[in-house]
Amino acid sequence: MPSPSSFLARVAGAPIRPVRAAIRHWVLSAFPRAQSGSIDYDHPHGDPGWFGPDSATWRVHSDFPGMLAGGLAALTLQSLHPLALAGVWDHSNFRGDLLGRLRRTTAFVGGTTYAPRAQTEALIEHVRQIHTHIVGHAEDGRPYAANDPALLTWVHVTEAYSFLQGYRRYSHVTLPVDAADRYYGEVRRIAEALGARAVPASAQAVHDYFQRIRPELVFTERSRVVLELLSQVRLPVPAAGLSRDLFLHAGAALLPDWATELLGRTPRQQRQARLAAHALWTVAPVFRAALKDGIASRACRRMDVPAEQLQHWA
Repeated sequence: MPSPSSFLARVAGAPIRPVRAAIRHWVLSAFPRAQSGSIDYDHPHGDPGWFGPDSATWRVHSDFPGMLAGGLAALTLQSLHPLALAGVWDHSNFRGDLLGRLRRTTAFVGGTTYAPRAQTEALIEHVRQIHTHIVGHAEDGRPYAANDPALLTWVHVTEAYSFLQGYRRYSHVTLPVDAADRYYGEVRRIAEALGARAVPASAQAVHDYFQRIRPELVFTERSRVVLELLSQVRLPVPAAGLSRDLFLHAGAALLPDWATELLGRTPRQQRQARLAAHALWTVAPVFRAALKDGIASRACRRMDVPAEQLQHWA
């Protein structure tokens, strides 16, 4: 069986039209549009939602390769926090439906980014209500609650950091010097609406946050089990194993050095991450060309702006 990097390299060199069609089928099979539920991204006309087409958030979250690789990196980071992991361990059906959990997270991020204002607020309130029921005790006996502001901040920061790193690595776009601060300053609004507090709002603040929280992080047997299940998730697409491994390794390439060390990733794993990152960077423009009619494009039409605007920064 070819490696993920060699497989994607061949894809990148294949005729464009059939590759676009195959990638479109791949994405819609793994993350079907029905997962958006009843969200109407087309109406009401002129409603920018919480961010709008001039935002850094619309730009960063429009890049599918960076978002999927970043999402997997975020899940990896989140497995290192014992209290956050305990909530997943006790209350999530990740053992039997990890793909479903990934889809639900994808739908929430897409909805809160691109949906009209009222639907964005309804999504957030729905998640807030779910969080009230997620309570328990970690392995060491400490209590946890999903609506704990500190845990909400941790989950938010790992996601925002990873999404931005994915965009940097795979979008083929050079970011303005203030892009990271703009992005972190915008997306903290979602975390605060969910109940997070003291949410970092700049690249430096995110760096400082990770420095402060590192003593609380640990790679446990539960972490190993969750990441092992993640490494075996079956996507409902052709070449499922290769697709999964490509994005998992490309996601691992986004991890900060301290997390790579804490996870005990071997030199071989780190080499795989570098190769996968190069392969995904090579094929990323084909993903972009194949997915021109997604929710970001629909939101742009709602605002009467060209979707191509999201590929450029003011």
